[in-house]
Amino acid sequence: MTLPSEIESRWSSGVVLKRDLLSTVERGRFGTPAGEVDAVLRRIDEVPWWSFALAHHLFGRERRALTAVGRLGIAPPLLFSARHALVRGWIDGLPLHIAKPHGETGFFRSAKAALRKLHRAGICHNDLAKEQNWLRGRDGHAYLTDFQLAARFSRRTWLFRIAAYEDLRHLLKHKRRYAPDALTPAERRVLSRKSLLTRVWMASGKKIYYWLTRDVLHFTDREGGGTRLVEDAPRIAASLKAHPQVRETVVVAFPDRRVGTGLYAFVEASLGLTEDSLREFIAAETLPKAASKSPPRPPEHLQVIEELPRGASGEVRSEILQLVAMNQVDLIDPLIASEQERAVVARIVATRRNLRDRFAF
Repeated sequence: MTLPSEIESRWSSGVVLKRDLLSTVERGRFGTPAGEVDAVLRRIDEVPWWSFALAHHLFGRERRALTAVGRLGIAPPLLFSARHALVRGWIDGLPLHIAKPHGETGFFRSAKAALRKLHRAGICHNDLAKEQNWLRGRDGHAYLTDFQLAARFSRRTWLFRIAAYEDLRHLLKHKRRYAPDALTPAERRVLSRKSLLTRVWMASGKKIYYWLTRDVLHFTDREGGGTRLVEDAPRIAASLKAHPQVRETVVVAFPDRRVGTGLYAFVEASLGLTEDSLREFIAAETLPKAASKSPPRPPEHLQVIEELPRGASGEVRSEILQLVAMNQVDLIDPLIASEQERAVVARIVATRRNLRDRFAF
């Protein structure tokens, strides 16, 4: 993959974090006057021609927002920008849907403080319903990312106040999920009242948006997984679980430089069961039952393991498997709950299949 000429000599590619119709986002290292630093590159030079205009518009919104917000300590700083590429700093942390900060009231106090700073700077994020746009840093603080839908306001107009209210309401929805006992009466009232603009959007515009993105463009952004995670993954998982030697299966999505979105299947079974035999089994199980429904594309990676990592109540730690699939194994350590789990995860990491995008972090 050819890098934009403006940063060709300054960027060292790492792992792809996201690849869709609007941009490619990858983690790597960037050369600055102070030395090489961890960073994130967003590029739009390889998007399809028919989505370039929208991609360029969203790219510009993020660049303007990061220019103002990056120095506030609540979002990645903007290190470089050009017509088709920007580089932002790397925040050492995990997205909310992976970090899962259950009961962490300090995190949500930090998140509320970050929103106040954002809004005082005259910026509304407008996309905080997505858990992947909230990061929990290693320091336990909240950080914001992905400012493609952000808007800058020169004055606190009625539209600014509505957008700021919705930013807060979406934060409180996450707080209700992870720390419900910490919600105050005032916060519960905010949760119970959507703005008029939001109610109109949900009744009309949102339906049109879903029709356009899902039915026309076949684009779904479910925690970055896209349509393959929504459509193919459940069918693949169901077919694998039907195998008599398989105890459990987890299928997660990961960004891939070549195919866009790939699927990685983790299969808990006896190690005598081979990957090839499972692929043959999937092919037979997922044959279309009707001519109108095509079989799902098989997973790009399939790993047979003796034991999946599980939480105290027995649930599979899918957030850890997600990081393995994305080759971001350096982010796993804060999630490890015990030495026994560390040993289980170490065996999975040592034999992981996605070695195409590797980087020595």
